[in-house]
Amino acid sequence: MTSTTPRPTADDAPAPAVPGKRFPSPFSIETPPGAEGWQSMYPYYALLSNERREFDDGKFWFFDGMHNPEPLYPFDTIMTENWWVAVSQMSTRVWPIPLAGGIDHRIINGYLYVSPNAITDQQAIAERAEEFTRRAGHYYENWDKIYEQWVAKATDCIKRLEAIRFAPLPDREPESRVFDHRGLYSSYDLLRDYGRLIDNLFEMGSYHFEMLNLGYGAYLTFREFCQAAFPGITDQTIASMVSGIDIMLFRPDDEVRALAKLAVELGLSDVLLAEEDPDAALAAVARHPKGEQWLEGFEKAKDPWFWFSTGAGYQHSDRAWIDDLRLPFTAMRGYITSLLAGEDIRRPLDEILAERVRVTEEYRSYLPTDADRESFDGLVELARRVFPFVENHNFYVEHWHHSLFFSKVRELGDVFVAHDFLDDREDIFYLHRNEIYSALYDLNIGWATGTEARGVTYWRPEVERRKRIREALKAHPPLPALGVPPEYITEPLTVMLWGITQESVQEWLGSGDSDGSELRGVAASAGKATGRARVIVDPEQLHEVQDGEILVCRITAPSWAPVFSRLSAAVSDVGGIMAHTAIVCREYGLPAVVGTGFATTALRTGQLIEVDGSAGTVRVLEDVSA
Repeated sequence: MTSTTPRPTADDAPAPAVPGKRFPSPFSIETPPGAEGWQSMYPYYALLSNERREFDDGKFWFFDGMHNPEPLYPFDTIMTENWWVAVSQMSTRVWPIPLAGGIDHRIINGYLYVSPNAITDQQAIAERAEEFTRRAGHYYENWDKIYEQWVAKATDCIKRLEAIRFAPLPDREPESRVFDHRGLYSSYDLLRDYGRLIDNLFEMGSYHFEMLNLGYGAYLTFREFCQAAFPGITDQTIASMVSGIDIMLFRPDDEVRALAKLAVELGLSDVLLAEEDPDAALAAVARHPKGEQWLEGFEKAKDPWFWFSTGAGYQHSDRAWIDDLRLPFTAMRGYITSLLAGEDIRRPLDEILAERVRVTEEYRSYLPTDADRESFDGLVELARRVFPFVENHNFYVEHWHHSLFFSKVRELGDVFVAHDFLDDREDIFYLHRNEIYSALYDLNIGWATGTEARGVTYWRPEVERRKRIREALKAHPPLPALGVPPEYITEPLTVMLWGITQESVQEWLGSGDSDGSELRGVAASAGKATGRARVIVDPEQLHEVQDGEILVCRITAPSWAPVFSRLSAAVSDVGGIMAHTAIVCREYGLPAVVGTGFATTALRTGQLIEVDGSAGTVRVLEDVSA
């Protein structure tokens, strides 16, 4: 892997497409009216500071709209702080990846900006490459076994999370606590269980990136080999050589298809088509003579497959299917209608696999030597071997675990409501995780002494202040990038997941010269489609999607997969060739352009647009919006 990775030098650094241009300084971003004091909601280490002004102002920062498209809730920063350490330590302290450093974070006006560090010193690269080869080689050589162990660790972590319970402190300690001589009581258990909750999140965060950087690294190396061996080859052609692998992220949608098929077989089609409200539909099915069999299938599918976040899984507001059944039930009704019309609702997996074989054999035949073919064979085999983990980990971590984690935080929110600290369980997300520990101790003090806790009068006005600040921040969308355009972008996740490359940065720099009628991005899934734009900035809007429309969004979530059967194409602000939007579109055979930077602000619902997933362009054909 390291032998095929190009080494950047001063001579071959790409020149900026727009000489002399830079993005606005992060220090020039003004606080929106009504958001004064927003910094108090976030930890000091995540903020810009005069002490490191020269460093921060000289870096390239891009908005992480993929994971946090809105201003961060104070509690939700636990997710960003989690991966800030977890992903960076893998590149710097564990492997280390020869060309990649860690990924810095800064919160600016409530929005998360990140900045990848590159290693450019040739001696350091050589030293890191030697160590990386030894350590990463062990993982690559034993990938299947280590992956099996990983699944066991992740599942165990989830089971321990499920076991955590939160309940209000009792008016009087139960007698059993007295007579069992344990000597530990409810106040201790409350703090202990909160500590376990937080530790569990950080534990899963470490598992999250144990293998992920290597997965992206293997694919990135295969991509670089292909680009060098086959000048002009497109990213989607490279991706097609590893497509068609049955990954877990398609399983929830497959379960919905199976439930639709079962409904048709049991004669429940009319019942489910007649009710748009999921609760009403379930009640109607329960009254049907054959409803019990369908409900058994539904309950079996629901856990774990409906622990499927409607977002990236990094915000508590991204509710899972299990919390809101509207999306899977809407998709199921669509599948039932298609089945009744005699249509095949299966994903076109056979065609994708056939295309994978054809493309791989074709490009292999172009290689001139046995050594080249041997390298190609090894890299494509490795990319295919690691690809299932790259996607499957997402279900275990961001969907199953994170959705369950946020449900446990809501349980804790109920404790604060019961003890008169908060009015609503959702208000807990306006407290940072460290503030919650202090609030819990305050609650314990009040419970133990019988004196009203300070939090009863302290937290309500503070939460209201933070709500007003966050709404003011939300009304002012962030710029896609700040700071100095980078010479090199070598961090694998930045390239493969976010789609941030020298080329995309140069496109953003030149965006001011465009008339807005055309956007450019990553050509993520081949094909061309014309249709009306449907701009989605909130998962709640997914229910508005109409057949044949082109989805325009910041980034899709895997749980949106049922919607894709209704679309003609997709466009996203952020994402690279291995982003979920790109992967899902390729598996569903839809044209897609990702990483456009500005699609959700430049396009409007109702406009007639053309998406060219082969060229990476989006054109406005008719400027009429709804």
